Amino acid sequence: MRTTIILKTASNYLLPVLLVFSVFILLRGHYLPGGGFVGGLIAAIAFILHAFANGLPNTKELLVIHPGFLIPLGLSISFLSGLAPVLFTDLPFMTGLWSHDPVAILGSVGSALFFDIGVYLVVVGVTLTIIFTISESA
Repeated sequence: MRTTIILKTASNYLLPVLLVFSVFILLRGHYLPGGGFVGGLIAAIAFILHAFANGLPNTKELLVIHPGFLIPLGLSISFLSGLAPVLFTDLPFMTGLWSHDPVAILGSVGSALFFDIGVYLVVVGVTLTIIFTISESA
């Protein structure tokens, strides 16, 4: 598949912009629309666009870890965020816990943020694994 120099150049600039935007959507999600699912899809789209423009081997070199490893990591983070109220308080599973002191940029950090981070990692891992597997078999 041949791509134009415009798409290759644009994808190299769009990859970091889309990744930063996906993190913004992730962090925005537990207060407003957005969150781990939408942010994860945007991050996956950034890598898919890069793979279309620069080839799958070049995109795989950018990834620090295999996307398949993100799935159990994200599931573990989400599960532990739901289990935290049971372990540290007498509250039921998936009850939101919030810090008393706000954190710069993030505001009040709670277990919902960690749940969203887990969902983000699962969505990126599943999406990239599916797309990369389909691309390799074609």
